[in-house]
Order: sequence, then structure tokens, then C-alpha cells
Amino acid sequence: MTTSEILAYIKQHPSGKVKVAVTDIDGVLRGKYIAAEKFASVVEGRLGFCDVTFGWDMGDVVYDNVKYTGWHTGYPDAQVKIDLSTFRKIPWENDVPFFLGDFVMEDDTAVYTCPRQLLRKVLNDAVSLGFTPYFSQEFEWFNFAETPDTAHQKKFQDLTPLTPGMFGYSILRSALKNEFMSSLFELLVKFDIPVEGLHTETGPGVYEAAIKYAAILPAADQAVLFKTAVKEIAYKHGILATFMAKINENLPGCSGHVHQSLWDQDSKRNLFYDEQDPHKMSALMKSYIAGQLHCLPHILPMIAPTVNSYKRLVEGAWAPTTLTWGIDNRTVALRALPGNSKATRLETRVVGSDTNPYLALAACLSAGLYGIRHQLSLTKEATIGNGYKDTSNGVLPQNLHMATQQMKQSAVAKELFGESFVEHFTLTREWEWKQYAKAVTDWELKRYFEII
Repeated sequence: MTTSEILAYIKQHPSGKVKVAVTDIDGVLRGKYIAAEKFASVVEGRLGFCDVTFGWDMGDVVYDNVKYTGWHTGYPDAQVKIDLSTFRKIPWENDVPFFLGDFVMEDDTAVYTCPRQLLRKVLNDAVSLGFTPYFSQEFEWFNFAETPDTAHQKKFQDLTPLTPGMFGYSILRSALKNEFMSSLFELLVKFDIPVEGLHTETGPGVYEAAIKYAAILPAADQAVLFKTAVKEIAYKHGILATFMAKINENLPGCSGHVHQSLWDQDSKRNLFYDEQDPHKMSALMKSYIAGQLHCLPHILPMIAPTVNSYKRLVEGAWAPTTLTWGIDNRTVALRALPGNSKATRLETRVVGSDTNPYLALAACLSAGLYGIRHQLSLTKEATIGNGYKDTSNGVLPQNLHMATQQMKQSAVAKELFGESFVEHFTLTREWEWKQYAKAVTDWELKRYFEII
């Protein structure tokens, strides 16, 4: 739609309001309703948005260790530029118009803490090399027959799963709660999030969805909006959805695998495909994989951002632990999927469902481009069989603290994302670890209370 058509729709909408949103560093959507008249006045200008968006954690507790904002700055407004290309109608809110925005400085340059702007930077790097990146993110998540109130009352213990048992790809279970599953599929598509597949995954009340691939920025927008949309649609059905990476040590974790390929800007050709190669993988794709293998230890907090992320990355739980790649191998970090000229792609399996999609996709693309720019060769042989046992190229950092310290000191990370972003982001991860480290858990009470 043109700008005039969008404004005409907003003007005639009976609600008289518009919803706008941005994401914080954790990928949590932060937004507000504004009057239609107000929107018309800021659509070509700026919208004020308190910069505490990048000054607090996902629990709204303010950081005491970052430079960007804080008590020392007085938490002024930052400027948000509405991206009209993100226009959508929210079908479960009577088609209220919706937009995403970017944080910008007065001169229109990017705010270095803004995840969507970081992805724009990495996209520009790809475009300058002649590439058009096409990406998609797929998600697994748990659904509970609970509300926020009941979950808090139960202290998030012994929650009732939407359906019982370990029943992946179940036609039976999808029929049991078909109203919710059908509502998800239909409403997400109406919200311009094209779902290609939706099914039950192994675990009580677990669903998995694949989103259709798109150019990388719209793909990230789709992934960000997917997570919040699922939660909002679930509310309508008396269901609580969670994208935590690992909710129980005895159950599989929830992935957010990223699928990716690079296409030629002029010929519109998939540059990962090579008909002459035995595996149909181009030299460019191999350098891209080599770049990710090299960079993963330097950027891991961007694709495993929480303390809980590392509870998923354990042996034998359908998530990788080693710096490995393989062809159609689900035990490795990087799963190459060579096929035909349209479908050849790479799947990064380290990524969890708890990620900020803007940061996860930026991390994957920038790491792959690193391999191309530095002409890295894929000297590591493809892992055949059990990737958990192949430690020849090293293993992933085992917790958020280890991963954050490596990224904080990494010249590679600073080359990819800039020193200002790396400093801010790693400080937020140090904060997250600090909050965890001082907490007394149920595990500690059960293990030590009586015995010691």
C-alpha cells in the first residue's frame, strides 16, 4: 500500500488508534497505542519513546552497568522512525493498524543499541558484496492450559500442559485442541506472517511452526511478531505460551533454528547451489559455513542469550554442543541442506526459541559473511553420525557467563558489530548472569537445606 492509502485506512478505521512497537535488547516487543491523528503527525517525522527501552532488562529492572542510558542521563526520550513497510492489520483486534519502528539519532543515523538497526547494518554489508540474503526462523514452544494469573499463583510449578504426553507430529493431538491450532494458522497468515507448517512436537503441549522464507529484514520482523502474536492468540483461548529454551530437564528444549541462503542481486540465483559439486554446495556456501564455525564462539550470546539457553544446549537433547557441521544431520551445529537451485540452504541449529530474532539473524549472516570476506576454506570435514561425539573442532561455551566473556573480549565480534554494540550487549548479558548468580533456587534448597 502507498503512504496515502495507509493513512486513508487509518483515518477511516473505527477505533481511531494505531499500535506501534519496537523491540528491546531481549527481543521483547515494547509498544503503545497512539491516536490516529497523532500518527498522521509523526508518520514522516519521529515518535518519542523513553530510552529506558535499552536501559532495563526483561523484568523492567534498570541496569546499573550500561553507558547508553541510566539515572546518569535522566532517561530522556529516544526518537523512533516508523517503518511504513511493516504495516499490518491485527486480525484479533478488529484489524487495528500496526507498525514497527527503528531507533534513530537526530541526523537519522542508527542508535547502536537498536537490534533492528543492527540487522540493517549487517544487511547493508551483504548488499555491498552483491548478495540478497533470504532467511527464515522456525520455532518450537510449549502451551499450557493456564493464564498469567494461575501461572503466578502456582509459582510456575506443576502447570497443566495443553495436551499430555510425548506426541510429535500427532494428527490426534492436533485434533484435540484444533480450535486453537486452526486459529493460530489462520490469524498468523492474516497478520502477514506466512506459516508454511504447524504441527505438534515431542513433549506435552509443544507446537512447532515454520515461517516462509523472506528477505532477511522482513523475515526478522515476521519472527519477532510471530512470538508475540502466538502469545496474544493463546490468551484468547485461555492458553499460556512460552518460548523459553528449556522448561524442564526431562523434556526437550525449544529451538529457533535459522534457515539461510544468499542470492545474487542481478541474476536472482541461489549462490549456495552448485550443480557440479558432489554435494551441490558452492564454494561460497562452504566459506559461509566456515565463517559460522569460526565465529560461533565469539557471538554465542546473540543466539543463546539467556541463562536458560544453555540448559537446552546439552548432549542428546536435539540441540548441538559441538562446533560441527554436517549434511542433513540434526546432531550438529550447522546442518547443510543442499538440494536444488531453489531450496539449498544452511540451518543454524544452535539458535533457541528464546532469542531476539533481529540479533539471531544478524549474528548468523554476519558470521557467514566473515567467512566469505576472509576467504575461509571449509577445512573441517562434515560430521557423519553423532555430532555430540565430534569434538575435533571444539565445543560451545557452556554457560552465559563463559560465552559473554568470550564475546566481550572478541576482536571478531567487534569487527562484525562495532565496539559500541558489543560493549552494551555484553554488559546486559553480564547483568543477566549477575541476577541469576545471586538467586537461591529450588534445586539448592532441596539439595542442601537439610543435609548440610
